[in-house]
Amino acid sequence: MRFWYGADYNPEQWPEDVWAEDIRLMQEAGVTVATVGVFSWAQLEPEEGRFEFGWLDRVFELLHRAGIRVDLATATASPPPWLTSAYPEVLLTDEWGHVLSPGSRQHFNPSSSTYRRLSLRLVRALAERYGRHPALITWHIGNEFGNDNPRDFGDESAAAFRHWLQRKYATIDELNRRWGTEFWSQRYSAFEEILPPRAAPTFRNPAQLLDFDRFASDVLLENHRAEAEVLRAHSPGIPITTNFMGMFKPADYWSWADDVDFVSDDAYPDPADPGSWKDAALQRDLMRSLKPGTPWVLMEQATGAVNWRALNAPKRPDQMRALSYQAIARGADGIMFFQWRQSQRGGEKFHSGMVPHAGTDTRIWREVVQLGGELKRLEQLAGSSVGRQAVAIVADWDSWWSLEQEATPARIDYKARVSAWHHALLDLGVNTDFVGRDSDLSPYRVVIAPALFVASQSTLEALDRYVRAGGTLLVAAPAGLTDEDAALSDGGFLGSLAGTLGIRIEELAPHGPHDPVSLSGAVEATTLAWSEVVHARGADVIAVFEGGIVDGGPALTRRAVDGGVGWYLAADPDVAGMRDVLRLVLEDSGIAPATLPASVELVRRADATFVINHGSTPVTVDVAGTDLLSGQRLESPTLEPFGVVIVTGD
Repeated sequence: MRFWYGADYNPEQWPEDVWAEDIRLMQEAGVTVATVGVFSWAQLEPEEGRFEFGWLDRVFELLHRAGIRVDLATATASPPPWLTSAYPEVLLTDEWGHVLSPGSRQHFNPSSSTYRRLSLRLVRALAERYGRHPALITWHIGNEFGNDNPRDFGDESAAAFRHWLQRKYATIDELNRRWGTEFWSQRYSAFEEILPPRAAPTFRNPAQLLDFDRFASDVLLENHRAEAEVLRAHSPGIPITTNFMGMFKPADYWSWADDVDFVSDDAYPDPADPGSWKDAALQRDLMRSLKPGTPWVLMEQATGAVNWRALNAPKRPDQMRALSYQAIARGADGIMFFQWRQSQRGGEKFHSGMVPHAGTDTRIWREVVQLGGELKRLEQLAGSSVGRQAVAIVADWDSWWSLEQEATPARIDYKARVSAWHHALLDLGVNTDFVGRDSDLSPYRVVIAPALFVASQSTLEALDRYVRAGGTLLVAAPAGLTDEDAALSDGGFLGSLAGTLGIRIEELAPHGPHDPVSLSGAVEATTLAWSEVVHARGADVIAVFEGGIVDGGPALTRRAVDGGVGWYLAADPDVAGMRDVLRLVLEDSGIAPATLPASVELVRRADATFVINHGSTPVTVDVAGTDLLSGQRLESPTLEPFGVVIVTGD
């Protein structure tokens, strides 16, 4: 079994006399898979109903003869000019009622029935022509669903939203009850009166906002499912995927995971940020967790710089290699790039490629060839599993959507909050999985629930069962403030889980820099912006607040419940304080943090241990064994900046 290695290949951007050179260079680089057709709708269907496949036939045959498999995209991510000219109703409408023009990509309303009809006709034509081609290895549906068109507020979306609500609530009375429409005279007499949450004078209904986010994620998924249905009918047995984007707010990837045969992901950590390798590690862990036990594919990364940041720093020498091995260590069976040959024109012409604009006498090309050669020596790891970790973090899109609405106690960045906990665990040498609100928690010794703002009764009961069955749970505020309908929890904040944790939350007390609050006791730390007035009701107080209206009150509590332990943190401590909290929780559950240099990660996959130095200075690491990359026996090796060793044996 081989690792995927390749890129988005866009031969339509180049004269055909370049294609033979592409194939020769792909073979030199060790390319095994090419993603083809992602943005080629206008080339495949230059006029409505007239398909031109000749050029794609020739590309398929060139790749097939070279032994390179094809990840064929359905080309539906960017409608051609004839489509939006003939059917302007497919265009996006923003929350202010402005119709957005074509001329970029993803310039379509995901709820558009016209778009759906025409896109599925293209998909069917592709599947009928290439669905049994021997070079085809997988189908790549769309591209980065929702990246540029996450929400539409036009009339067709309004009708689709109303239909979605009718399926969920059945009656308008039930919707009124659960949306709390008695507030501000918002009571509806019929579903036909409901609109998407368009621009309004002030705060919109929180339950309506949350349902619209759920609806919009579902609509994107419906487009994926519609294409998948066509592909499975006309190209049976060929796996299907679409490229995710890590922690991407508009799409709840927990609900998408069952609809792909394997997960693929696009990841672009910022080379200008020395800590961005931790952001990449989080993405890899989330992707692996979406389909446990199934390898995933890094569908896109950059060889060097991207084109869309305010400052597009290039990757340093060997940094691309280090980040590629990080993905493999954390479960990837493929390393792919955007794109193969750097474009000369268009909005992404400054985005790096496997073949840079400066050609093959370049550092980037030499690194590309080196990595391709090395991956051939690692085939024993392809298809293997990372295995479950001892610690899991809850990632919850409902909480993300609700917490970042306007009418909340404080402006909190949910992704940053979850990332901080994951990064702190990396600092302690502890690797983690992610779980959703409906995941099975029983395999984990420790579960951390940061900023679980939305918690239904079933979620609260599942967390209680986990603790009583012997698990260790750390709940970090703000948590359990509302139920699934954006209503404050029955029985006070945290609902029934407050009893499990042995506390009562009297009042939320976010604070600013003029009113500093800190923690003292077993944890000494500064809080960033959050505190709560907490009363212990059976829990042991581990740390207390100093300052503000919470002065002297519990900040960190612990309660033994049956066979397990429930911890509650009523604060958002600084990074050092977060690590101190985690040390207490981990040691309490029998997990010993590791001592690693600050820039180093150590990950085990199957019988191999990956050690990667993401720093700019050499480091010595305490590992021993045979390095799969060099074949040498190693004993406490020194890793150069962005150096990698993969050791097996004692």
